[in-house]
Amino acid sequence: MVAPWPNDARVAVMFTFDFDAESGWLSRDPSPRDRPGVISQGTYGAKVGVPRILDLLKAENVPATFFIPGWVVEHHPDKAKMIRDAGYEIGHHGYLHERAKPEDPEGEKRGFELGMKALESVLGVRPAGYRSPGWDLTPITLDLVKQHGMFYSSNLMDDVFPYVHPGTSIVELPVQWDLDDAPFFMFHPTLLNRPMNSPEIVYGIWRDEFLGMYEWGGLFNLTCHPQVIGHPSRLLMLRRLIRFIKEHARVWWATGRDVAQHWLARGRA
Repeated sequence: MVAPWPNDARVAVMFTFDFDAESGWLSRDPSPRDRPGVISQGTYGAKVGVPRILDLLKAENVPATFFIPGWVVEHHPDKAKMIRDAGYEIGHHGYLHERAKPEDPEGEKRGFELGMKALESVLGVRPAGYRSPGWDLTPITLDLVKQHGMFYSSNLMDDVFPYVHPGTSIVELPVQWDLDDAPFFMFHPTLLNRPMNSPEIVYGIWRDEFLGMYEWGGLFNLTCHPQVIGHPSRLLMLRRLIRFIKEHARVWWATGRDVAQHWLARGRA
């Protein structure tokens, strides 16, 4: 099979960062507002994680896409503007990282619109793509994506190649839990009380997933969170992964916008 990427690339590599900060905690339960120990985990993502990630991406000269909830844009405008001004793509990620519920379409519409408004008013950004908090889609989500002028979604897990949703011009950029840092590292003594993995183990999983995708010719779509990946040992591991990927020829490093635009153009050719 000939891989469908520009310049005869064998694989597309897409690094994405969901910059949730405190919103990931507050969307589940507002009580952490008065529990600084809990909320500080999210604050770390803005205070330390984002600047360190930007330093790493700049040093390694790789593109990236950041999906940012509107609430985070409003409460951490300096860090959101750092991302924008460094030239990285910014995508839509809801408002308060609220999970979409099929039984509450008005709530989903409200969060969607508030998130769009924040990206436009604070950053002057019109996003090309949408990542739903928790990757939860409902029957109306893709309609909202289209109504707000976006042309890609990065939420579903049913393929290793992008595809166009039937009857639409919206490209799906598939994701997978094994290419997400949260299942391996995220911890809370009551909400997420589970062992944290060694970066060495996660490096092995992500390395081998890349090797498999390199053989298949698909989309290696990595999802990280500044509050999770942005710790010293994990960023060392991420740098190691970047450098491992760079050892391979015919790798297309791309943003979500790049991949979706290429896939649409390919379909029209």
